Amino acid sequence: MAAGFCRTQGVACSDVTASPRPRRARPEVLDLLATAVGAVPDGAERPGQQEMAKAITAAAEQEEHLLVQAGTGTGKSLAYLVPSLLVDGPVVISTATLALQSQLVDHDLPRLADAVEPALGRRPTYAVLKGRHHYVCLARLEGTSAEEPDDGLFDVGEAKPTKWLGEAGRLGKQIERLRDWAMETETGDRDELDPGVDDAAWKLVSMPARECVGAQRCPYGAECFAEASRARAREADIVVTNHSLLAVDMLTGRQIIPPHELLVVDEAHELADRVSSASQAELTPELLERAARRCRPYVDDEVADRLMEAGDVLTVALAEAPAGRVVGALPDVLAEALTLLDAGGRKTVEAIGEVRADDADPVRKQQARTMVADLTKVAQRMVANAEHDVIWIERDERGRRAVVIAPLTVAGTLSTHLFSERTVVATSATLALGGQFETVARSLGLPVQTERPAAATGPAEAAREAVVRADEARDTAGLAWSSLDVGSPFDYAKQGILYVAAHLPKPQTSGLSEAAASEMVELVQALGGRTLGLFSSRKAAERAAEVLRARTPGITILLQGEEALPILVRKFRQDRNSCLLGVMSLWQGVDVPGDACQLVVIDRLPFPRPDEPLSAARSDAVQAAGGSGFAAVSVPIAAVRLAQGVGRLIRSRGDKGVVAVLDSRLEHATSYGPFLRKSLPPFWYTTKPDIVRGALRRLAGS
Repeated sequence: MAAGFCRTQGVACSDVTASPRPRRARPEVLDLLATAVGAVPDGAERPGQQEMAKAITAAAEQEEHLLVQAGTGTGKSLAYLVPSLLVDGPVVISTATLALQSQLVDHDLPRLADAVEPALGRRPTYAVLKGRHHYVCLARLEGTSAEEPDDGLFDVGEAKPTKWLGEAGRLGKQIERLRDWAMETETGDRDELDPGVDDAAWKLVSMPARECVGAQRCPYGAECFAEASRARAREADIVVTNHSLLAVDMLTGRQIIPPHELLVVDEAHELADRVSSASQAELTPELLERAARRCRPYVDDEVADRLMEAGDVLTVALAEAPAGRVVGALPDVLAEALTLLDAGGRKTVEAIGEVRADDADPVRKQQARTMVADLTKVAQRMVANAEHDVIWIERDERGRRAVVIAPLTVAGTLSTHLFSERTVVATSATLALGGQFETVARSLGLPVQTERPAAATGPAEAAREAVVRADEARDTAGLAWSSLDVGSPFDYAKQGILYVAAHLPKPQTSGLSEAAASEMVELVQALGGRTLGLFSSRKAAERAAEVLRARTPGITILLQGEEALPILVRKFRQDRNSCLLGVMSLWQGVDVPGDACQLVVIDRLPFPRPDEPLSAARSDAVQAAGGSGFAAVSVPIAAVRLAQGVGRLIRSRGDKGVVAVLDSRLEHATSYGPFLRKSLPPFWYTTKPDIVRGALRRLAGS
């Protein structure tokens, strides 16, 4: 243990030793599921949940991949957790959000372990696995000083010392609290720190994976919280992780997540986007300046100055280039900046040399070397300007500019790395777009021309058909897969109405038209509040709030951005006489069951913007191949987003209400309207405003 910082509690990674996993008992999956459901307050038998559990069990036994659409209320968490306990070997559960990850680890798994222990003859074990930056780094904490900020904390040039002086007191107190907490915590997981700290403070005491020197060379390697979390994961029956870490694991050769037999991907409709994000990289002048500062202690000034020069040229290139996608050859000045960075970066990495355990400060040296090496690789990738990559110039609201690169598609990456040496079950409430699984399967890298849907004639038949091994379901990579839609326990046709305002003109601008605003006001007035407004742009949401505040006195209007989102959602739940309005982050994840939310208003179909670089490039590629880019790219994106937004309405068996879409294209666009409607729950459908307003008035009076 290094001198200067000593923990007296906690489990060191060296204390975790491997032990043979006891032989598991083999109860039937439905019996074990019934035991688990019986331990849930108000737990009830759900046919869809049973279908899903049986299908996953059979898929694991047959080693065949499975796509499962499970509507809201199915209870899909238990439907995949219970079969996971019957698999020989570890099982990994990946979620799209940390919120669901926490729900599984803090609530679902402890209750499940308690319930099934008598039936299994032992208590199942589980662990959570997050990226390194989620854990406090003892090496960073030892070297952190409130008087010396990390050079990446503030990128404001000469103004940095002044700003730091204003922040030092607050950050210093948070760092001292982090020191005290690090002496006591068993896990070092940021999510267990209560109250929390600012992102700026956490950045000072955490370590990105690429900058870590490794446990063998780190003076605190034996006590590393991140290493300890991996050690616990290697010994657990079920490991819960997230899509971002799963993506990094695939892109780095499957070295992070322990080997496992079954991978369950929950919220699978988001996986391709997370892998794309993990494959994305950017360059800014500020990044190059920071890299030069970090490497100066280890190289001559002349070497560091070459990075500064590249940053200066990049500043000019980004100032001259318009925001948007770079089509064809790179602009000359941008190409010059990237070439300078490539040459200067390789020279700098060579000058820094290898990081050794006896270096004066191996952690900071590794950070400098890794940062420069990464920037150099990005420059080389951009200079190559390959057909399978998309490059664009990005500018945010503060005027910050960056050049960004991302893969045109990640389907090949997923086909190669997601499905090899394990069985994959992908599940979500929105997998069958247009009533079929082909679109999502294609995005995940699965062959689509020979999909064999499971025949849902009954629970037993559906489960059996879902895993029938068919020669026609194999391509050259041997990716056999089946699909299953277990539906939802909700009676959507009786619980909800899908209303399309077909009489409104087709949306023409990014804001909210006067006709759509008037339609929204009439609907809100009929119900008296209880409305979740989902808008395609901030401009439209702000206009909606302005109109409602002027025309619906007595109704509280909550607008995203005016307060923290959790506070707004809490107020919306508590006040039936309120409306919550927001943009894309409200389209999924907001769960307001009961009569607090009985009207969901959607201003327009959520197609991607035409100037969004990745979707535009993908559309162009489809067009070049003779297909329809709009149909192949934009329509599926809109289908997923629309289904997620519509899903905010019915969250429990007792919920009732209306989804109002103020975009007449959902009714009139014959080329894609039916596809989008088939992607939604089977609500009772109407285009007649009088019928809907009458239904809302009856809800208001009930």
